[in-house]
Amino acid sequence: MGYDRTIRVHAGFTRTVAAARQALAAQRFGVLAEIDMAATLKAKLGRDMEDYLILGACNPQLAEQALDADRSIGLLLPCNVVIRTEESQTVVQALDPTIMVTLTGLDTMTPVSNEASRRLDSMLAQLAKELNG
Repeated sequence: MGYDRTIRVHAGFTRTVAAARQALAAQRFGVLAEIDMAATLKAKLGRDMEDYLILGACNPQLAEQALDADRSIGLLLPCNVVIRTEESQTVVQALDPTIMVTLTGLDTMTPVSNEASRRLDSMLAQLAKELNG
């Protein structure tokens, strides 16, 4: 079973990160956390790797609904969006929100999962259109 929603774009990493932030904001996701894995691994381990950024995105209304259904769902929040380079492309990945339903087994999580999926799919479609257009 897959756990991601992925697109590949022909724009550079920096441009893709900026566009992803805008596309997330358009879907009412704020970025609560940012982890630059390339910089972290370089600083901590002396290891070089490709550009790799994790954005912890949160839609407060959806997070509230998810937490009301299951307080432990915080383990899967915020919605992680990964932007990384892969050969000549930039990859944008989002965790598939249906994982929340699969892992919890709670039907009450389905509406939250469906809405988060719709918003993340819209964000990815906007990026693909803008950056591959």
